[in-house]
Amino acid sequence: MVQNGGLQFERIKSITGGQTSVPKQNSLDSKNGPSFGDLLKSQTEGVSKTQGMAQAAETAALKFSSHAIDRIRSRGISMGPERMEKLGEAIDKAAKKGAKETLVMAGDSAFIVSVKNRTVITAMDATAMKENVFTNIDSTVLI
Repeated sequence: MVQNGGLQFERIKSITGGQTSVPKQNSLDSKNGPSFGDLLKSQTEGVSKTQGMAQAAETAALKFSSHAIDRIRSRGISMGPERMEKLGEAIDKAAKKGAKETLVMAGDSAFIVSVKNRTVITAMDATAMKENVFTNIDSTVLI
């Protein structure tokens, strides 16, 4: 073991035979700062709040791949606020069921969505849906 600035380092041989230094702390001195429990609690609370805000923002955000945008434009698919809201709700329902790739049927249109990324991958109108085979999906939501 090698002493360095009050911390002890333990030498570990790597598979190739070289040596790497890894810090090893023996104990925390409670006289010099907050206890481990206090630190853990403050870090956990901070992460929980941050994750909650991130999840709320992620839930609200709906993204479209450039391919999906091209298909929506070229096929004249209407994407008003009501349809956007329903599409977001459909993704939320699919996520609650553990879906990964979902086909969302919305009247005369269909969308393939990555649930995890909340991203519309492609979009089809009634003409493009005829005699089409949908692959790599694990769920369907009708809106």
